[in-house]
Amino acid sequence: MSPRNFLPRLAACLLAAAAAWSAPASAQSDRPLRILVGYPAGGTADLAARLVGDKLRETLNRTVVVENKPGAGGRLVMDYARTQPADGNTLVVANSAVMTVAPLVYRKLNYDIQRDFTPVAQAANFQLALATGPGSPARTLKDYVAWLKAGAQNNSYASPALGSIPHFFGLMIGKQVGVDMLHVPFNGSAPLMSALVGGQVPASVDTLADLTEMHRAGKIRVLATSGTHRSVALPDVPTFTELGYQGIEGEGRYGVLAPAGTPRAALERLNAAIVKAVQSPDLRDKFLKLGLEPATGPAEAFAGVLKADAAKWAPVVKASGYTGD
Repeated sequence: MSPRNFLPRLAACLLAAAAAWSAPASAQSDRPLRILVGYPAGGTADLAARLVGDKLRETLNRTVVVENKPGAGGRLVMDYARTQPADGNTLVVANSAVMTVAPLVYRKLNYDIQRDFTPVAQAANFQLALATGPGSPARTLKDYVAWLKAGAQNNSYASPALGSIPHFFGLMIGKQVGVDMLHVPFNGSAPLMSALVGGQVPASVDTLADLTEMHRAGKIRVLATSGTHRSVALPDVPTFTELGYQGIEGEGRYGVLAPAGTPRAALERLNAAIVKAVQSPDLRDKFLKLGLEPATGPAEAFAGVLKADAAKWAPVVKASGYTGD
């Protein structure tokens, strides 16, 4: 073959090889990145997903679409997400309710968090808290424990749902202070708050984010929080741990998962983008306003957190005797 013919043919072969090599990445970046959320628009999970999505749009230079698929306490979207192609184009923003608690309380769950999903990155933590309203005279945790022990009729507490982390955290409080607590479930935080402010229930356990506004307004009193440190949102409120209750500690999580089998290269690219997003100062400030504490890192670290959470809550759930089936 003459040099005149060889060089054009070599160039054509190299171009074809380059096109073939880049095809998968190009196909992926040309398709929208879908972020699935199992709760309605406007809620904390939705807002957090959209904040992260906006950052991913900038970092990855691709279209990002947030899709809300509410139902069954967030479990519906998990069942849907596990059936989606594992191609790096679908993520799901999940919280502890579906990542940790649901697998412990539902024997007939349609998804397996270990088998069907791969951790991509943690996004945030959120604290729980104990609050009292006009139905209780307690203004401090010490006062509340004394009031609890003064009469069996004082032992009821409300939570936003059966089988929720606040439900089980309330039982954890009761065990540590030596009182058999009576759980009063509500259908969400809004009706719970109305009952607490109105004095229909003496106390409640909920996410700190859902209690902060009314505490600041002076209509309820947040007595203690569940974290290892005081919350930035309410720095004047002590933790259970610093008040001497070492066994009353626990946080909820928000994290990002992908369908099992998603290519490692895609997972690494998405993890790097999410970590960058969560560590940005503006997103951090917006998370804090939502009552979320930014927390992120390698996917392996997130997997370890989920494993530790399951081990922590399993005995609490088992002792309660509650099942969701």
